[in-house]
Amino acid sequence: MNDNITKDDLKQFSLLLVEQFKQIIEKKLNREKGGLNPEWLKSRIVRKIMDMSAASLLNLRITGKVRFKKILGSYYYNKSDLMNLLNDEH
Repeated sequence: MNDNITKDDLKQFSLLLVEQFKQIIEKKLNREKGGLNPEWLKSRIVRKIMDMSAASLLNLRITGKVRFKKILGSYYYNKSDLMNLLNDEH
């Protein structure tokens, strides 16, 4: 019996993991907003869902990897940009 793992096996596994992470994030986003699906998310929610420090989120903002808005001192981040960021990391 051949138990060797190929590069294609690893690629398929990584795609599966990314898809599962997306589903988990979507579920958490829906729970945070009471089932609503907002396009812009507050910093606190993004950090909690993505398990990210404030400095890491600031770095994403500075480097232009995610769009953001500042409203009355609070930062809001574009949800689709965050999802695209996850897609680019695999």
